[in-house]
Amino acid sequence: MPKNKKGDYMKNQIEIKFKSLPENEAFARTCVSAFCLQLNPTLDEIGDIKTAVSEAVTNCVVHAYPNKVGEITMLLSREQDQIHISIKDSGVGIENIEEALTPFYTTKPDEERSGMGFTVMDSFMDSLVVKHNGAKGLIVEMTKRIENKQAV
Repeated sequence: MPKNKKGDYMKNQIEIKFKSLPENEAFARTCVSAFCLQLNPTLDEIGDIKTAVSEAVTNCVVHAYPNKVGEITMLLSREQDQIHISIKDSGVGIENIEEALTPFYTTKPDEERSGMGFTVMDSFMDSLVVKHNGAKGLIVEMTKRIENKQAV
């Protein structure tokens, strides 16, 4: 991994901004897949990451911006054998994050939402942190360690 002028290892990262349109969920999955290839992940690892990103972006589309199109920011970074993913919106937010992290919690039961989005993200990733994005919106931070030691 390259070093900066101070001799510290530099993180490789990319930031992508896109509209909260349903079709951009597939775009986000494709972007994260391409970014992860530098670590030579297994098909299972890339599947886990794509599923977690899909859930996070879908939450933004459905819940953060329920009656309008907003902006989603996805920050991808690599640090040694870990992929860090941050998905941020400036939508309506969640009043009680702890309650929202409870399996089967949903604000849209009449729309056949299972309330399992955060649970799915947590089960497929090594870490999940959900926090408020200032006055509005949320930030979902996820990390996954890639086991393959033949990273490029």
